[in-house]
Amino acid sequence: MPCFKSQRSKLPSLPQAFGRWLKLLRLLCLLCLFWLAVGLGLGFGFAQTQTPPPEGVTLSTERIDDTLRLSAQLQFELSPAVQDALYKGIAVIFVVETDLLRERWYWTDKKVASTQRWIRLAYQPLTRQWRVNRAADDTSAPGLRLSLNQNFDTLLDAMAAVQRLYRWRIADVADLEPGTPHLVAFRFRLDVTQLPRPLQIGTLGQSDWTVSISSTQPIKPETLAPSPGQSADLQ
Repeated sequence: MPCFKSQRSKLPSLPQAFGRWLKLLRLLCLLCLFWLAVGLGLGFGFAQTQTPPPEGVTLSTERIDDTLRLSAQLQFELSPAVQDALYKGIAVIFVVETDLLRERWYWTDKKVASTQRWIRLAYQPLTRQWRVNRAADDTSAPGLRLSLNQNFDTLLDAMAAVQRLYRWRIADVADLEPGTPHLVAFRFRLDVTQLPRPLQIGTLGQSDWTVSISSTQPIKPETLAPSPGQSADLQ
């Protein structure tokens, strides 16, 4: 009489089946964690590449004849909202302010000289050129006696001109007290009050229209030493 083996003997027992499913579940969890880590890594790297460079300024002062001159190299970027307004023909105006301070150990620093200038950046849709207008002196108001007009083919070139200030007169040497430490307080900002009225209202509380850079640095004593043969090559 033939002997038939039971088919049940080939089927795994309940503990064995549970163990296999547990191993499979662990493997799936490990794969999920791996892809999650990869996704977070890519997202973090992308976020880092999209972070704009920090705003800042490098200042230097020098004496030319009987005046104290300031040069500055700014670093900042315009937001997409500001660039969009520029391409629509809306000019933006930047304000540059400086204060010459005399240090006093017994009281707050004394302001001995101040200057304020304007830089106007505009796009000409008809010519497809960018124009930068700089105030000729610290008494010029926006739209009045603007000189040193420069035209550029790209926004990048125009911004390079805006971000570079070269030998601007900020005080007379006679304003400084010999033997006393002095400081230069520098401020640069986008003046939203010069925008069209409807746009001013729309920019309230929006960080896209905030460009503000400030720095304070001491004037080195050797800066005030006269330099024969030096001329004020101004921009």
